[in-house]
Amino acid sequence: MYLPPHDPHVDDPMRFKPLFRIHLMERKCATVECMYGHKGPHNGHIQIVKKDEFSTKCNQTDHHRMSGGRQEEFRTWLREEWGRTLEDIFHEHMQELILMKFIYTSQYDNCLTYRRIYLPPSSPDDLIKPGLFKGTYGSHGLEIVMLSFHGKKAKGTKITGDPNIPAGQQTVEIDLAHPLQLPDIENLRDFSELSRIVLEVQEQVRREEQEQEHRQEEEDCSQQAASQPAVKPLGGEGAEGEETAAGAEGTTQDKAPASQPFVLPMGVISRNEDYPRTCRICFYGTGLIAGHGFTSPERTPGVFVLFDDDRFGFIWLELKSFSLYSRIKVSFQNAEAPSREAFDEMLKNIQSLAT
Repeated sequence: MYLPPHDPHVDDPMRFKPLFRIHLMERKCATVECMYGHKGPHNGHIQIVKKDEFSTKCNQTDHHRMSGGRQEEFRTWLREEWGRTLEDIFHEHMQELILMKFIYTSQYDNCLTYRRIYLPPSSPDDLIKPGLFKGTYGSHGLEIVMLSFHGKKAKGTKITGDPNIPAGQQTVEIDLAHPLQLPDIENLRDFSELSRIVLEVQEQVRREEQEQEHRQEEEDCSQQAASQPAVKPLGGEGAEGEETAAGAEGTTQDKAPASQPFVLPMGVISRNEDYPRTCRICFYGTGLIAGHGFTSPERTPGVFVLFDDDRFGFIWLELKSFSLYSRIKVSFQNAEAPSREAFDEMLKNIQSLAT
C-alpha cells in the first residue's frame, strides 16, 4: 500500500507498507501471506474476481489484534497514519473524523478488493501533464486525486475518499475556457474582492450554458421540421465550441504572464502555509462538497491556481478553504516487485491451485 505523507506535508514522498506477499516455490505449490498487523506474516488468501480486479482475505485475523485492545490499536494506527497522538489533535471535529476513518478501515482486517487504476492519457495541449496528486483536505488529511484533461475541462477525481466525498467522485472541475484575472497582490488579500470576481464568472458561465441550451433547442426544432436529414450549419455548436477553445487557448498563452504574485486572501484557511507565492495562471472551477455519508452533494464555485508543472491549488469559496496538491512521482514499484504481466500470471496460478 502506498500511503500519502503525513498531513499537511504534500511535497514529502509517499510511504510504503506491504499488505500481502505471494510465494511460488514450485510449479504446483504456492502460499499467500497476510502482512497486516504487527505479529509478522500469517496465512492469507487471494482470489481473482474479474479482469483488472482481485481480492485478498486474511485467514488469521487474530494476528491483527493487540494486547492492549482497540485502544492500543487506535493509538498505533494514529501514529502510523497521522504521525501524531490523539493528545496532539485539539480540534474536536478532526478527532471525530479520524475516529470514523479508523473504525471504517479497521473493520476490513485486510479483506479487500483491488482494482487496477488506468492513468489518463497525455496530450501536448494539456495545461500540465495529467497524473496522480497528493492534496490537503482540511481535517480529512491528505488524499490522492487523479488530474485529467477533457478538451475545455480538467477534472480531479478522488482515488482515496473520506466520510464526506468517497473515492471515485469528481472533487474539482476546472473550466479552461474561463481563466481568471486576479487583482493585484494587495487587493487579492481581500476575500470579498476575490469572491466578487469568481461570482461574476460563475454568472457568465450560467448565461453561456443557458444560451447554449437555447440554441440546441432551436436546432432540434429545425431538424424535426426539415424533411431531409439535418446537417449542422457552419457557425453552429461545433464551430462555436472550437472558436471558444481557441480563444481560451489564446488567452492562456498570449495574455497570461510567465508568473504573477499570489497570496491567499485573509480568512481563507490552509493546512499548509508553505504554498508557492507565485503562480502561472488561474481558472474558474467548481468543487464538490457534501455532508457525512455523501449526503446533499453540491458543486460550489472556486479558483484553480496553477503554480508549476507539479503543483496546483484550489480555493473553495464557500468553505473559505484552500487545498494544495503536489504530484506523486513514485514509480509504484520496489526493486522486488514483479511486472504487470508476471503479477497477472501469478494470480492465475494461485486461482488454478485454489480450484
